[in-house]
Amino acid sequence: MKSLKIAMLSPVAWRTPPRHYGPWELIASLLTETLIQKGFDVTLFATSDSITKGNLESVIQQGYEEDRLVDPKVAECLHISNCFEKASQFDIIHNHFDFLPLTYCKLIATPVVTTIHGFSSPQIIPVFKKYNDVVNYVSISDSDRSAELIYLRTVYHGIDLSHFTFNGNPGAYLVFLGRMHADKGAVDAINIAKKADRELVMAGIIQDQSYFNSFIAPEIDGKKIHYLGSIGPNQRNELLGNALAMLHPIHFNEPFGLSVVEAMACGTPVIAFNRGSMPEIINNGSNGFIVSTIDEAVEAVAQISKIDRHFCRSMVEKRFSSERMTNDYIEVYNQIVKN
Repeated sequence: MKSLKIAMLSPVAWRTPPRHYGPWELIASLLTETLIQKGFDVTLFATSDSITKGNLESVIQQGYEEDRLVDPKVAECLHISNCFEKASQFDIIHNHFDFLPLTYCKLIATPVVTTIHGFSSPQIIPVFKKYNDVVNYVSISDSDRSAELIYLRTVYHGIDLSHFTFNGNPGAYLVFLGRMHADKGAVDAINIAKKADRELVMAGIIQDQSYFNSFIAPEIDGKKIHYLGSIGPNQRNELLGNALAMLHPIHFNEPFGLSVVEAMACGTPVIAFNRGSMPEIINNGSNGFIVSTIDEAVEAVAQISKIDRHFCRSMVEKRFSSERMTNDYIEVYNQIVKN
């Protein structure tokens, strides 16, 4: 197996690994680097400014979210075609770039693994469905599956545990880490914190400026409600570790939720709305609370001292490490080449 040559196709919205935001790029990077540590020959297809200990293939200097002069569709077409035109050099192509690369798969002989990081809308499912017979699909949670697709298996995301420091003596504030968008429930997080009479520190990219301007910005007072913007790894580790709990009142079916696992890696329990993959990540009453309303979330804040922060960390070590994720994908690769 260690002689396998793998092409890792990362998106080109952000650098791989991302400087601050870019969950798909983060997973592609973690998998690439851990495979390399295990002796695999991996070529990362990503932006030119990406960082890897493996081979780097790139035709796009910077991600289109970081350089607005880059046309996203042009960048995507150049990037994906660069990978698939070199398909014969690899034993497996691992696609982290959504549905567009699937349209190349019947034109090459190299097997393709596609990790489906979520569905932006039901309208894209026909593309996945068309390639059911040639592409090996991996879901990132059991909840984020389409009944119309054939899956090889579910592989939960993993994180680099060395980047997250356990803190058994947190502060008293609550944290919200996520996109400033209605889907993520930033307004609900503010309301929960206010009802619980707790300080709230918020961080994340502004994905919906109108939503932020109308509902978030007026609440930021620098005393009870704080907003840090989009933060990098070191600041994220400190912010999560020092928090009493993380609020995750999502309004959509979250495919996975990396920030949830990152918080728990610091020992910080998570209070989340019961949507999507949350019941697969959070054991209610053990490493956090799964709730359905703002009032239930406020009650969970009052009960948060009952959660063992050591248990939060140990659960991540057992279930959500980059090592475990990589081993799962190695099993996927094994299964494909044997067939």
